[in-house]
Amino acid sequence: MIIMNSPKFKICCIQNSEEANLAISYGAYAIGLVSEMPSGPGMISEDKIKQIAETVPKSLKTFLLTSKQESKDIIWQLKRCKTNTVQIVDRLTSGSYNEIRDALPEIKIVQVIHVLDNNSIDEAISISEEVDALLLDSGNPELNVKELGGTGRTHNWELSRTIRESVDLPVYLAGGLNPGNIAEAIKSVKPFGVDVCSGVRTNGKLDEEKLAEFVNQIKQVNVGLCQ
Repeated sequence: MIIMNSPKFKICCIQNSEEANLAISYGAYAIGLVSEMPSGPGMISEDKIKQIAETVPKSLKTFLLTSKQESKDIIWQLKRCKTNTVQIVDRLTSGSYNEIRDALPEIKIVQVIHVLDNNSIDEAISISEEVDALLLDSGNPELNVKELGGTGRTHNWELSRTIRESVDLPVYLAGGLNPGNIAEAIKSVKPFGVDVCSGVRTNGKLDEEKLAEFVNQIKQVNVGLCQ
């Protein structure tokens, strides 16, 4: 018998307070607020991010998705946007996680690992001691126009499971999740949390019917695993 709590779920690409409130009403653990990116959906202004972050319940995890690669730039962006968590979607090239932590000790740091091949396992393990959580996604930062999230593609969940088993911190699974595959994804990876954007949207807007089915599938998987 496998005993497993339902994974937390994060609704990403939140566009406004109405979408945030809808996600909260279905039990979202976190929301994702996407700042400037080289590609992908869901980008909103820093002013809008700040407005949403300041109006939701304090208990909600508000993730600032940032493509900035220098710790000093990330610190200033967090100060402007007022979220309680930062999701770093690219590799740091200047500064360190400790600089972010020292400047903003209340902020939780989540590093995205784009799961491409076995090298992603080594990358995740090496970074895991410096951050609060990992988020496994399906982007590709090596392209000329970087893909740093919101691709709508799944990746190799066996690699994701290996990462989850190899690190001692929370792991979120992202990348192409939707009501039709979320049950299989949870069974395969057993993540701490799951993260969805396009899989619960229609024409770019958060779709309550899809969201309800997504949440229902998560709950059904938990029932099945615990029987």
